[in-house]
Amino acid sequence: MTATGMIATLCLLGTTQAYAQDNRMTLGAVAGTTGAGADLAWRFSERLGVSARYTGGLDWSTDYSTDDVNYDGDVNLAASKLTLDYYPFTSGFFLSAGLMLPDIDADVVGRPRNSTYQFNGQEYPADALGTLHGTVTLADGVQPYAGLGWRQSHRSGFGVFAEVGVIPTDPDVSLRTSEGFENGDNPLSAQLRREIRQEEQRLEDEANEWPVYPVAVVGVSYTF
Repeated sequence: MTATGMIATLCLLGTTQAYAQDNRMTLGAVAGTTGAGADLAWRFSERLGVSARYTGGLDWSTDYSTDDVNYDGDVNLAASKLTLDYYPFTSGFFLSAGLMLPDIDADVVGRPRNSTYQFNGQEYPADALGTLHGTVTLADGVQPYAGLGWRQSHRSGFGVFAEVGVIPTDPDVSLRTSEGFENGDNPLSAQLRREIRQEEQRLEDEANEWPVYPVAVVGVSYTF
């Protein structure tokens, strides 16, 4: 083989190896504050890649009380995301930005703390209203996402995965009574409808004290 041929061969091998190092797929199993699921990443260069993730199945029960009502809630969480990842040091550390589709809400049931409901000084008998039922949505629809983490995508084999980030919240509260008293045509029903809307607004204002939801996941991964 001539010197020119050897140089050409070495260049081809170097290009092939660089391509292999910069064109890796990483599959991970993760769990965290949005549930458990899978993370798939394609690192197409030393410093850039894209990733997609879905997590869900995280449910728990909680309670919350206002001055007049005790609420019990069943919280459901799920989220999917698509991001562009930047590896500033060409290692496993990355910065991530993109979009997340969260589904974070709770089905709530409210009961009076005493024998009557009291909204803005007006009392309503509990046996006439029954219980308050509703949905509290913390984040829903497409939201911007920013985070940072570690993914073993710079070399083949098994590794660890970790990522933390945030998404903005957009609280929404919807309440109704189990007896439908607020649906009547009498003046007291109309007043109750206004009181319920004000209760929804109070709950939304309190939820707005948390303008972002923390996203944190850990897991294991394999890079091909």
